[in-house]
Amino acid sequence: MSKIKRLPVELANQIAAGEVIERPASIVKELVENAVDAGARRIAIHIELGGKKQVRVEDDGEGMEPDDARLAVERHATSKIRSADDLAAIETLGFRGEALPSIASVSHFVLRTRARGRVSGTEIRVHGGVVGAMTEAPAAEGTLIEVSDLFYNLPARRKFLKSDAAESAQVSRLTTQLALAYHEIGFTLMSRGRTVLQCPPATSLRDRLYQLYGDRPELLEVHREVGTLRLHGYIAALAEHGPVRGPQNVFVNRRIVKDRTIAHAVIDAYDLFLEMPPGAVDVNVHPTKAEVRFRDQSLVHEVVRRALIDALGSGGVPQLQLQAVTMVSTPVSPMIPGVLSGGVYPNRWVPGAVVADPTAAGGVPSPPFSPQQVTGSPSVLAPVGPQEGLSAEPGLRPMIPLGQFRDTFIVAVDDEGIAIIDQHVAHERVLFERVMQRLSAGSLESQRLLVPLLLDL
Repeated sequence: MSKIKRLPVELANQIAAGEVIERPASIVKELVENAVDAGARRIAIHIELGGKKQVRVEDDGEGMEPDDARLAVERHATSKIRSADDLAAIETLGFRGEALPSIASVSHFVLRTRARGRVSGTEIRVHGGVVGAMTEAPAAEGTLIEVSDLFYNLPARRKFLKSDAAESAQVSRLTTQLALAYHEIGFTLMSRGRTVLQCPPATSLRDRLYQLYGDRPELLEVHREVGTLRLHGYIAALAEHGPVRGPQNVFVNRRIVKDRTIAHAVIDAYDLFLEMPPGAVDVNVHPTKAEVRFRDQSLVHEVVRRALIDALGSGGVPQLQLQAVTMVSTPVSPMIPGVLSGGVYPNRWVPGAVVADPTAAGGVPSPPFSPQQVTGSPSVLAPVGPQEGLSAEPGLRPMIPLGQFRDTFIVAVDDEGIAIIDQHVAHERVLFERVMQRLSAGSLESQRLLVPLLLDL
C-alpha cells in the first residue's frame, strides 16, 4: 500500500498559509497590495483586537466579475502572469495567486465585490478553506474583504500571536509604509472604531511625508540616476540623529523590501525609492515577497551610497568647532596644597583663542560657550606658557560623516581624504572641555560624601 498520500486542498492551503500569513499585518499587506494592483484610489483598513478578531479592507478599485471572484479564492489562480517568461519581469505586487486561498483557509473569510459598470455585486464566503455558495449581493464598486477569527482552526498558531497592542502597532507601521509607497492613494486605518491614520491622496512624496510625520525641515532629498536605475527619496540629516542606523523604509519598484545591499549603504533613512526595469530584480525569492535579489548588487550599493553622500554634502550638515587648546607639560605647584603633598601636578589645560571668523573654519558654527580666564588662587590653576613646537589649531575642517564602524569609530571625509574618529575619545574631550570651563568660571558643583571615596593615583 502506498505511503504517500495527496493532501486535501484545505490542508494544503493551511500549509501554504504558514509561509504567507504570519500575523494580522500579513493579511493587511496582501489585501492592500491586491487593491493597489486593482487600481484603487482610496483604501480603508479596519481592525479589531489588533486584527486577531477581524481585518477588513475596502477599496474603490476595478472590482471583479462573478467568474473572477470565484477563481480568486482558488490556489494558483491569478490575472497577473500568464507564462514563465512573465516571472522575469514582474510589474505587479501580487502574482502567485495564493494569498486569498491561504488567508481563507485559516479564518472566516468574506469577499464582496462589484466590477465597474455592473448593477449588483458578488459575495463569496469561505470558512476554514471550505468555499460556500456564491451569491448576488449589494456592493459598492470595488472590493471589500473581511477576515475574522484568524487561526481559529489552528490553535497552535494563534497562541503565538502577540498582544492586541503589539499586533495593532505592526499593522500601523505597515500601513505607514504602504502610504509612503503610494502617495497618490488615500489611506485610512481604523482600530476599534478609532481613526489611527488618515491620509488623503497626496500630490507628491514630500506632501505624504508631511501628512505622516509633520514638518521635518531636516530631511534631505536624495536623487540619483545611473543608466536604467533611479534612486530618489529623503534621508534625515546626520546632525539630527548622529551616525547610527535608524528606521529605514526601502522600496524597490514601490514594493516594500528588506535588502542588506541597500541597508548597508544607508545610515539613517526615512524613505528611499529605487526604480529599475522589472527584469533587473527578482521578487520571487521569498514567501512573503519581503526580500528581492538584484542582478547587479554592487551597482545598487554604489548608487545608494553615492547618492547619500551627495545629499549629506549638499545639505550643509553643521560641524562642531572645539575651542583651541595648548598642551603643556611644565610642572606647576600642587592644585590642592596639603593633599597632594610632596609632588607636583602638571596642568595640561590652558584656555585658547576661539576662531573669530567662522568662514575661516569652513562655515563652522561657534561653540555654545565662550572661554573665560581662570579665576581664583594661583595655587589652584597656575597659568603656564605653551610648550615649544606646539600650536593651537585654527579650527576643525568641515567633514561629511559616512557612517559608524563597530559602534566605536566615526568615518568621515573631507578635502584631504578619510578621517577616522574615536567617538568615545571625542566624547570624553567634549566632557573635559565642559568641566574645565565650569571650573574656570568657579561654578563647578561639589558634594560632600558621608564616607570619603579613596582614589589611588
